Amino acid sequence: VGDGPYLAELKKKYNDVIFTGYKHGDALAEYYANADVFVFPSKTDTFGVVMLEAMACGTPIAAYPVTGPTDIIINGVNGAMDDNLQIAIEYALDCNRKNVHKISKDYTWENCTKTFVSNLQKIH
Repeated sequence: VGDGPYLAELKKKYNDVIFTGYKHGDALAEYYANADVFVFPSKTDTFGVVMLEAMACGTPIAAYPVTGPTDIIINGVNGAMDDNLQIAIEYALDCNRKNVHKISKDYTWENCTKTFVSNLQKIH
């Protein structure tokens, strides 16, 4: 799901993959919900909202153990992290989807705002 500057190159390299293009709203949620695992392959994104979107649909996350994923993934509960994504995927498959969805509710705008303000108050 999605596109980007490497789309043509990826289509050539992975001709057995279906590239759906950009999706949003209910259509995107359906893709998340139908996935067994959401793989977040970045080692440099500081935070990926896509991880929260997938979790809101009950889909566990597989990622590298770097900043971003380490902030929201509890290994074996809502996803898995490993330096080898294949291993992370295998562990993430064992996560209970209801628990994944439940944890996603910790990241509402209201909760995130409270955490942000609380952290600001600590340094002021």
